[in-house]
Amino acid sequence: MVDTVLYNIRREYPYIIGVDLKFFFKKSEHPYIASLMAKEKKKKELPIILITNDDSIVAPGIKALVEAVKDLGRVVVVAPDKPQSGMGHAITIGHPLRLQKSHLIEGVEAYTCSGTPVDCVKLAVDKILHRKPDLCFSGINHGANHSINVIYSGTMSAAMEAAIEGIPSVGFSILDYSMEADFSAAKVYVKKIAEAMLSKKMDKHLLLNVNFPAVPEALIKGIKVCRQAYAKYEEAFIERKDPHGKNYYWLTGDFINFDKGKDTDVWALANNYVSIVPVQFDLTNYQLKKELESTWKF
Repeated sequence: MVDTVLYNIRREYPYIIGVDLKFFFKKSEHPYIASLMAKEKKKKELPIILITNDDSIVAPGIKALVEAVKDLGRVVVVAPDKPQSGMGHAITIGHPLRLQKSHLIEGVEAYTCSGTPVDCVKLAVDKILHRKPDLCFSGINHGANHSINVIYSGTMSAAMEAAIEGIPSVGFSILDYSMEADFSAAKVYVKKIAEAMLSKKMDKHLLLNVNFPAVPEALIKGIKVCRQAYAKYEEAFIERKDPHGKNYYWLTGDFINFDKGKDTDVWALANNYVSIVPVQFDLTNYQLKKELESTWKF
């Protein structure tokens, strides 16, 4: 903190170069130094909340997420400079990454990243914060990330990357693909979740997948902590020809829910509950591991 204050003094008063500022710092009761010290102390005490997404920094969802938590700590946004939906846990290794300061989100420190959502988290920790934030929130995604969507989601992969690094994290999504989606109810629950996570020490690898139904707050029945539903897309590819006569394809399909349980995220959303699924990055099937250990003797 002392070094930061001294840096600010030198920047504002360049003519004092050569003065032993550390001696001056110890001896002086100057109100300017006192105010800088107070600001730095307050800044250090605030929890840091890293915010990212996969819909890019211009998406309304990330602005809604910032609005929900901006009063709870120091909010820093690092988001892709273009949409990155469906990128999963991809990282950039074949070309350089770029970070640019952004002024698209008022009132918070914000940057755009030329890479994937996971790249955003990695760069934020290493090159912007120079430390691990207290929380990482990703979203609010335009479109649900329930069930199998968690595998493909750039939103959830950003949160998962943070959890891997020991940062309690949440991915937020709303069951509405529209850029005019109403986030007012979602913001209420985001703030409640953030306050709960900040009020007590959480497991550093905590990772939650939170989805909101696209209904007004008055119609939301509450929160359901549930499991991931067994559902998937029945996919097809539409085949077309480009002007040169060569084939190209568009992925399409229908979401099919095979799981009739009432303890799933799909059921919760269909019944106007906020779904919360605890997720983990350890993909080990422990039950099968035990079976194979006892039955496979080569």
